Amino acid sequence: MSKTLLFSEFEEISAKVWKQKIQFDLKGADYGESLIWESPEGIKVKPFYNEDDLLNTISPIRKKNTSWTIGQEFYVTEEQKTNVKALDAIDRGATSVTFIIAAATIDPERLLNGILQKDITVHFQLLFLSIAYVENLVLIFSKYKANCTLQIDPIGKLAKTGNWYYNQKKDFEIIEQILVKTAKNDTVQILAIDATLYQNAGATIVQQLAYAMAHANEYLNAQEEGPAKKLQFTFKIGIGSNYFFEIAKLRALRILWSKLIDVYNLDADCFITAVPSRRNKTLYDYNVNMLRTTTECMSAILGGANTICNTPYDHTYHKDNEFGERIARNQLLILQHESFLNQVSNPADGSYYIESITQQLAQKALDLFKIIEAGDGFLAQLKAHHIQKKIKESAQKEQDAYDAQNEILVGSNSYQDTTEQMSGSIELYPFLKKQPKKTIIEPIIERRLSEAWEQERLKKEPQPYNPTNAKK
Repeated sequence: MSKTLLFSEFEEISAKVWKQKIQFDLKGADYGESLIWESPEGIKVKPFYNEDDLLNTISPIRKKNTSWTIGQEFYVTEEQKTNVKALDAIDRGATSVTFIIAAATIDPERLLNGILQKDITVHFQLLFLSIAYVENLVLIFSKYKANCTLQIDPIGKLAKTGNWYYNQKKDFEIIEQILVKTAKNDTVQILAIDATLYQNAGATIVQQLAYAMAHANEYLNAQEEGPAKKLQFTFKIGIGSNYFFEIAKLRALRILWSKLIDVYNLDADCFITAVPSRRNKTLYDYNVNMLRTTTECMSAILGGANTICNTPYDHTYHKDNEFGERIARNQLLILQHESFLNQVSNPADGSYYIESITQQLAQKALDLFKIIEAGDGFLAQLKAHHIQKKIKESAQKEQDAYDAQNEILVGSNSYQDTTEQMSGSIELYPFLKKQPKKTIIEPIIERRLSEAWEQERLKKEPQPYNPTNAKK
């Protein structure tokens, strides 16, 4: 049915008329102070939006399909043990698995036994650089014609730890060689941008988007003969609790990526893996973490993520446990099979509010990206500690809001259960880990909002928490 027939009995109402009506109903109260609030990104959110808000905006980029995979991450220390856990997760609903490999001693044949025959996507996040290891993986992938990705990110390593794997020159040479070795296999992605670091450290959404693009641009610039004509980047994105803004963030990411690859004349897909933020997760009243991760996963779905890896509600203080992992996986299964969130193409389309936020985030991030590039790029800004300084400033503002109870985490700085005790349940060290070591730059530090408060509360429990009993 056409718009004319559907709304023929209703008069069109302009934004000006809506605003006049609202001001009349406010009975003298100030419209701006009463109904408009400003986000940390400097975006003023209005009480209503209409089509006028989408005039002269950047064309939106939509994901081409409605499908998204239910992912689960595994940090691999023992091949056989992880293989059993991964196969069990697949049997229970996971349609994508990510293996985080810290050393070349892990045997991929043993790890992947019986997995590549499954109709799933397999991701390898390598925390080291080895051409021989990658060649072996690609041979295995080709043998089974599997849908796999390799996620290698030396710039992310530098940002997170303060050091390269070897040094900048050697790291980039190895990446270049790996790209050449894998060029014949169209199904294997290589380059990855782990932008969860920026979210977990307290960066604003605009900063996260701009840093992710500038981070990716360093890899594109580094290829001596120019970027390959067909590349596929994986962006790993942390999803926070600002529901509509996080939906808009992923949509803005696709807009920005399309603008960046246009400059290089590339056919390069943007694959997004989304994970819930760690910054707002709490030790006390930990069951609330399930509510947080549910809305964060919904934001990721509606924003158009390709894979979503939920995190267990107790991951902050518990070692791997089957119950927490099963609940995390089942949250996604419910959203997929009971809420049918994979049955509608681009479900956020048509929302003037989300589209307006998307456009503003994309434009602000593009402006910041241009500033970074004018300052010699992301690596130069990182080495000069400008990126770290900006993130610290944003993180401190958010921390101040939490401390003043303007940023609420239920069960922590509001609606506390004062009888709850946690000192006897902690298996993993849940706070910022300080491990002094020599670095070439200051690393970007991830920190949860509620850490200081939790440490003070643990001291007051009848049996104070002894951090030496927890694995650091």
